[in-house]
Amino acid sequence: MIPRTVARITKQKWNAACGNALIWRRSHARARHSLVDCRSDTLTKPSKEMLSTALNAPLGDDVFSEDPTVNKLQDKTADLFNKEAALWLPSGTMANLVAVMAHCHERASEIIVGKESHLTLWEGGNISTIAGVNPRQVLENNVGKIDLEDVKDVWRLDNDDHFAKTALVCIENSHNMMGGSALDKEYIDELGFLAKELNINVHIDGARIFNASVSLQTPVSDLCESADSVSICLSKGLGAPMGSMLVGSKEFIRLARRARKRVGGGTRQAGVVAAMGMYAIENNVDRLAEDHERAKRIAIALKDNGFYQPQDGHVDTNIVYFGLPTDCKLSKEEFTRILKDEFGVLVGYG
Repeated sequence: MIPRTVARITKQKWNAACGNALIWRRSHARARHSLVDCRSDTLTKPSKEMLSTALNAPLGDDVFSEDPTVNKLQDKTADLFNKEAALWLPSGTMANLVAVMAHCHERASEIIVGKESHLTLWEGGNISTIAGVNPRQVLENNVGKIDLEDVKDVWRLDNDDHFAKTALVCIENSHNMMGGSALDKEYIDELGFLAKELNINVHIDGARIFNASVSLQTPVSDLCESADSVSICLSKGLGAPMGSMLVGSKEFIRLARRARKRVGGGTRQAGVVAAMGMYAIENNVDRLAEDHERAKRIAIALKDNGFYQPQDGHVDTNIVYFGLPTDCKLSKEEFTRILKDEFGVLVGYG
């Protein structure tokens, strides 16, 4: 990701920054199959082994809770997170939306959420437009943590007719816009303790919770112990083509299932894709460490060659944000075009 607007870069500098593994001949770089696509971990594709599980999956109707493969994946995920129950959903955005709807089952509710969170920036404003819930936004720090004092300050009861009642606080782990930073168990436990004092719940947008877990070397069951619910994406670094999970108490999942139906998320023979999600969890979690190591090497090389790094080159997981040197003369659009056309590397920018 490139936040700055102008830059100057030579092939030699980029070669030094990213290493020979990312350098392709000009003719090969223009070929579609030779592109190295670093725009997002959502661009992963299922392996042959993963696809084969879909062909052999026992199927049923998940709207009737009768798909054995979906049920198996839900049980597996609940056990991994040491929660009472789990629910399969088509997407991470729907998982977060349904979580908010389940926690805010009463009308006139609001949630506390970070200004730079995925829920705030990248989910179409669905918290307010679809769920009818007011998002009370607060500023996170540079690693994505919401200050506990800020939670206390914005928390509200419904003892004043002007107020929406606070029902939930949401955090993101790992935090996308903060460079994939991993929020540690101590912080989550402190937030959970405060939430109980305030009689509100904690939801973790855990689209990349396994990345955080691997980075912190903390099992997801421990990391998310103090959370009332967690959403988990299967289609990012884990490599499944679609699907997310939601975990929590039995009553929460009951309400989440009802909310999923209202937003059109009920599916029939979903075991076809649930089987690939199961393969992802069973085979690809440990491999996330390889992604983290590559990301760290790239970040260090970029920093050493004059590129701006928002956290001084420190990377927790698999996301690398960088800016172009202040003396550069290429625009970010020109820079990304050169990377694609001459080196066969795709990156995102904004």
